[in-house]
Amino acid sequence: MRIARFSAPGADPAFGVVELAADEGEHPDSVAQISGDPLAGPVRYTGARFALDDVRLLAPVIPRSKVVCLGFNWAQHAAEMTAPVPSVPTIFIKPNTSVIGPGQPIVAPPETHDLQYEGELAIVIGRICRRVPLERVPEVIFGYTCANDVTARDLQRDENQWTRAKGFDTFCPLGPWIVTNLDVAEASDLTIRTTLDGALKQEGTTADMVRGIAEIVAFISGFATLLPGDVILSGTPAGVGPMLPGQEVAISISGIGTLANPVVAED
Repeated sequence: MRIARFSAPGADPAFGVVELAADEGEHPDSVAQISGDPLAGPVRYTGARFALDDVRLLAPVIPRSKVVCLGFNWAQHAAEMTAPVPSVPTIFIKPNTSVIGPGQPIVAPPETHDLQYEGELAIVIGRICRRVPLERVPEVIFGYTCANDVTARDLQRDENQWTRAKGFDTFCPLGPWIVTNLDVAEASDLTIRTTLDGALKQEGTTADMVRGIAEIVAFISGFATLLPGDVILSGTPAGVGPMLPGQEVAISISGIGTLANPVVAED
């Protein structure tokens, strides 16, 4: 199932189930509105249905408390950054104010002259949890989506910690929707591609992550209680690089979809 947040003309933002033509034969892509918050409990179809082209997709989730990120979780990315693969996971947090949705602009702030993309698989937590054993990780995952861990690389290089370099408003695009039907094994073998103005920049598979999905969730939940709607970014493959105002960056993950965002300069 694909769970999206969307805004239809003249209506408040709502959740819906996305139905694509590939799934439904000759039917056009559409979104069927559901009531309530799927992360909070049971929902039902309202009967309202919209053509996907007629709605604006929003970030599929606004984390209630945090976006937790994993650094250097692909050996080739660590190598291109001239960094060793850490013996203990490198963890940092993005504020939830950095989250934007599909099509919303990534704003390049004047503080950076080296704004870069990082395509990543995002794990969406579905229930409150703490110290989750590896074998029980599937029970706490709601689903998966695409993410761009936007980074001010010059600030990251110059500062001892990464909060500012990773945490500006608009530095965490998520979307286009949350896929809920992938199990951990399936999500552990997905292809991630990043393009810039259509040119391929990153390509990798989640099977090559240093630490897999279960290990990531177990480690993070060992020090921080995870809440429904919290998001974990699992790391990026090699090929990170700069993006400039006027360009468009797109993150595509097999089995999930494509998240595309333009880049603009801050006014």
